[in-house]
Amino acid sequence: MNKVNYPFGVVVNKEISDHVKSWRFIILMGIILLTCMGSLYTSLTNIGAAIKPNDPDGSFLFLKLFTASDGTLPSFVQFINFLGPLLGIALGFDAINSEQNKGTLSRMLSQPVHRDCIINAKFVAALIVIGIMLFVLGFLVMGCGLIAIGIPPTAEEFWRIVFFLIISVFYVAFWLNLAILFSLCFRQAATSALASVAVWLFFSVFYNMIINLVGKALSPSAWASDYQVIAYQRFMLNLLRFAPSELFNEATMTLLMPSVRSLGPLTMEQVHGAIPSPLPFGQSLLVVWPQLTGLIAATVVCFALSYVSFMRKEVRSR
Repeated sequence: MNKVNYPFGVVVNKEISDHVKSWRFIILMGIILLTCMGSLYTSLTNIGAAIKPNDPDGSFLFLKLFTASDGTLPSFVQFINFLGPLLGIALGFDAINSEQNKGTLSRMLSQPVHRDCIINAKFVAALIVIGIMLFVLGFLVMGCGLIAIGIPPTAEEFWRIVFFLIISVFYVAFWLNLAILFSLCFRQAATSALASVAVWLFFSVFYNMIINLVGKALSPSAWASDYQVIAYQRFMLNLLRFAPSELFNEATMTLLMPSVRSLGPLTMEQVHGAIPSPLPFGQSLLVVWPQLTGLIAATVVCFALSYVSFMRKEVRSR
């Protein structure tokens, strides 16, 4: 068994070492750490104002560390939503084409190593780095909050934060796989990086603009019935969910704000008699299960395309 797994482990260790020692990872890690510490400071100074009378989320004080903000700096969740894709792109945009340009890929394939071992090891190594970094940041925020507040998190708060970090890993993994796919499609690393950033900018900036234009064109008339308005709102919401950031926002909002009971439009009959109260952790997971499934499916599809492309790729020595 050691003989079979040895090449895979060697490649994984080599890729992890390359990522950790690279200047781009160190710089990006420093930026993310500074911004997260800034958001933590903002949430700690604003946590008293974030707790309002009759707030269903008031009893979940620890979750406010990840969502509270006074407007000067975004919250921890918003920073992960914005900078997480850049981390995935930075770890994957030159995963294959840089090795090919250096001539190391052909030498690696000339060894008794299965071809799929290389692409699998590159993905697993980057995923390990992403997972360790996000969990370290998350537990660092929890530790600083525990020191500042003096109140330990409850078991439900702890598991909500853990699942939020797991969803964050899947979210960043999607952009990692997309960058690896572009590194297979383009020979130059600069081109693959530009293509990855272009897709990220499209979903972060321009996609909402396009959806707003579509919404204005398809908006129901003033005489439309309530069910027509709700159908229109559901259609627009489903269009927004094609953006990975929207799936991430909905999933994290539901997990870190237990009072969120639904992610779609509701009729007056559905709202009538409802009591504003936090959902149990299991019920919140059921609410975000479609969003989590969508993120996992998008990640798997990108990795499958990268895998098939790499297995069919003709690698020539320079």
